[in-house]
Amino acid sequence: MKITAKDVATIASTSTSAVSRAFRPGSSIDEGLRARILRAADEIGYQTPSGAAVSQLSTGTISLVVGDLTNPFYPTVLEELSQALFGTGRRLILHVVPGGKDVDSVMQQVLDYKADAAIITSATLSSTLAKACQQKRFPVVLFNRTQPEIGVSAVCCDNFNGGWQIGSRLTAGGRRKIAFVSGTLDTSTNLERWRGFSSAVEEGGATVAARVDGHFEYGAAFEAAAKLFERPARPDAIFCANDIMALAAIDAAKKAGIRVSEDVAIIGFDDIPMAAWQSYRLTTVRQRIRLMIRETLDMIEQITRDPAMSGSVRITPCQLIERDSG
Repeated sequence: MKITAKDVATIASTSTSAVSRAFRPGSSIDEGLRARILRAADEIGYQTPSGAAVSQLSTGTISLVVGDLTNPFYPTVLEELSQALFGTGRRLILHVVPGGKDVDSVMQQVLDYKADAAIITSATLSSTLAKACQQKRFPVVLFNRTQPEIGVSAVCCDNFNGGWQIGSRLTAGGRRKIAFVSGTLDTSTNLERWRGFSSAVEEGGATVAARVDGHFEYGAAFEAAAKLFERPARPDAIFCANDIMALAAIDAAKKAGIRVSEDVAIIGFDDIPMAAWQSYRLTTVRQRIRLMIRETLDMIEQITRDPAMSGSVRITPCQLIERDSG
């Protein structure tokens, strides 16, 4: 007998319309109710009509779940991943997490597509969804982020070492009034870059005089940097936890009449294409995206063959790119 949305609604003690909203990314529904509906659907093997239709077409596909396409780093990842998959005869399905939502809001859609695996980047997976993927033997790899507490495999660059190289460069150059513009506070990328950076600054005989939040965004970072430049003891060096924030800091310095490099060194992280533009010439740390993608696809193959391999983390080397800004 065919399992319907009404069956799910009965088990979850809710309405069929709520069941429908639970499977639509970005829809208005209490997250607790959504989780209850998804658990009920999983228990009885319910599949949405759209999921049933596309599952027949999804063999040989990889789902990419992206939480932030405004950062130029991630469209670059998307392009490189698409090319890599094309070379192997696979297809790529893109799922974008709606603004203000978490990755759980689209993961049921991802599971419905019955792709071979999912790569999640710039988003955080809940332990509940991680467990559901593991129970379904569905390979999931986090890209450029780690969550060791939920046992999901991950590939990222050596963020600690990248931060350490930046801190060492600034202190070796005689910078002493050093500031850090952080990204999203609880993400592994931000935490590891900060740990490496602050360790190197301390090792170089200096201290981080200011730490402000830029949320990995241009606008927030511009405001944070502008306030730093208004201080009586303004910084002579700033490390921003990604490039888009570093570009904002350069623009804020120019607006305040402060000379970049001479008066303040500004360094970023990622080496997005804009970092090399003549108007910025940003010193930064390059993530080796193609290597990270190769490692990610290899990890997916390993997990597919042996699900017990899930939970490992691969760290790739990064490279300091010296330009004019710091």
